[in-house]
Amino acid sequence: MLQHDHLLEWRTIEKNVMLGLEIQNKLTPAAKEKVLNMLKTYGLYKFKDARPSQLSGGMRQRAALIRTLALEPEILLLDEPFSALDYQTRLTVGDDIGSIIKKEQKTAILVTHDLSEAVSLGSQVLVLSKRPATIKSIVDISFPENISPLERRNSTEFKDYFNEIWKELNDDE
Repeated sequence: MLQHDHLLEWRTIEKNVMLGLEIQNKLTPAAKEKVLNMLKTYGLYKFKDARPSQLSGGMRQRAALIRTLALEPEILLLDEPFSALDYQTRLTVGDDIGSIIKKEQKTAILVTHDLSEAVSLGSQVLVLSKRPATIKSIVDISFPENISPLERRNSTEFKDYFNEIWKELNDDE
């Protein structure tokens, strides 16, 4: 899942989320039913006949995630998926996407420059060195199981994780 959703304007949302299945020749009745159920579960079913330009940025990102999940990947790579969104939408969509990934029980690698995003969505943060990038440190993130990414930002542990990662990023030794 990339920075931009790459939804095709000439296709409906339903056709967009089925695109990967079509390309891989896996668009079976069972796969189609599963995708339609994901559209229902994640609040996009009533927009299935809409065009991408008729959806908000957050809705478009949810559609892009459903398109990705339809292929049943073992690991998701999220390459700055929220960077094209305004701050308030980033928070909401990050919360939505984090909850969806957790509900679908998927492993995801999130590439981000936003420390708050990394701490609120991650279970581990890998801090990379300057070029050529190597893993400088790994910070294990632990919050109570039942809190959302948005709620993590308001927890007492959030500031400590943020400061630890900030220090690692700015330690030039």
